[in-house]
Amino acid sequence: MANPFRSARIFFGELVGELQKASWPTRSELKDSTIVVIVACLLLGLFTSISDFALYQVVDLFTSWVS
Repeated sequence: MANPFRSARIFFGELVGELQKASWPTRSELKDSTIVVIVACLLLGLFTSISDFALYQVVDLFTSWVS
């Protein structure tokens, strides 16, 4: 039976090695990307809210014609 602690040590050793190879963003790149994500979320939320309101009005109009 293999030693589970040896496997974990090998895994974490390889994990650290791979993380050191990664290219990490600078502070300004991270700030710019965060701003882009926040603006995109706000625009998507606005679009979703407007679409929901418009569809609600259309369904309300059709149901008022039926009843």
